Amino acid sequence: MKAYRIPQFGLDRLEIVETETPIPGPNEVLVEVHAVSLNFRDLRVAEGKYDPRMRLPRQPCSDGAGEVVQVGAGVSRFKNGDRVTSIFMQNWIEGPLTAAKSRGALGGDVDGMLATHVALSEEGLIPVPAHLTYAEAATLPCAAVTAWHALVHAAAVKPGDTVLIQGTGGVSIFALQFAKLLGARVLGISSSDEKIERAKALGLDAAVNYRSYPDWARWAIEQTGGEGVDLVVEVGGQGTFNKSLKAVRVGGTVAQIGVLSAGEEQISVLPILHKQISVRGIYVGSRAMFEEMNRAIAQARFRPVVDHVYSFEEVPLALRQMADGSHFGKIVIDTSRAD
Repeated sequence: MKAYRIPQFGLDRLEIVETETPIPGPNEVLVEVHAVSLNFRDLRVAEGKYDPRMRLPRQPCSDGAGEVVQVGAGVSRFKNGDRVTSIFMQNWIEGPLTAAKSRGALGGDVDGMLATHVALSEEGLIPVPAHLTYAEAATLPCAAVTAWHALVHAAAVKPGDTVLIQGTGGVSIFALQFAKLLGARVLGISSSDEKIERAKALGLDAAVNYRSYPDWARWAIEQTGGEGVDLVVEVGGQGTFNKSLKAVRVGGTVAQIGVLSAGEEQISVLPILHKQISVRGIYVGSRAMFEEMNRAIAQARFRPVVDHVYSFEEVPLALRQMADGSHFGKIVIDTSRAD
């Protein structure tokens, strides 16, 4: 089998290795991986910015989809031929996150999905919705579950609510699609007018280019009749957090997800107090959330947005597209032709 390894940090250090195909142990299944999707985390892992003390070499990437080709002793959840996707944290099956459940994140704590074959616990996989391709299914484990967690579990978004998304990356586009599925109004900000138009085709109700209109928080307040939005899907980090606090309504929610932007401005806690804002950290989600989300996806015949599909050999190029931010939705690697 073929697999990617990070022997040393740096995109130019990534290497493809030939290794023995793993044999599934008790309660494990062997998955022939057909597609892997990239997240911003995968870029930071490869660069050494996610966890500089990570043990190397490491097989990167958390999100993959494929076919079960062999089952180990005692396996009851899957059989040969089943289409499956990985879950991000292999130990977070249900309930609240704990320190123990947070261990075992693919492509970080343990080897990930960027290979032609992987052996995983049967508990760390779930079935693929029947109408999705492998490429589409591979986009779900991190970005989609994160967006679902934010909208459904953190903010309980309902018809008539207003959600503000930032940019047009994987989490933001999933948040847009799920918010519309839930009957919400969606506002957005982006640095690209072209991407804004693409997002409007998916249901985005209104948007502003933050380069030409930097006070987007005021714009969001104006768009909601002076009240503010019910939920901000906050992927920017320190560079956008204060404006998110300004944009959200009294009693609203800021779902803190990403760290895409830096900022020198000191974060103010006063709006959190005065507006009674709920700030919720979102670290992907449990298998139970994933299964719940997949039921909604199957019922709605929902399709993820795949920006570009790269070959297995083009992973460094795909990561560089992730770095320059030119993608819209998800970037996918086709691992089915790596051999």
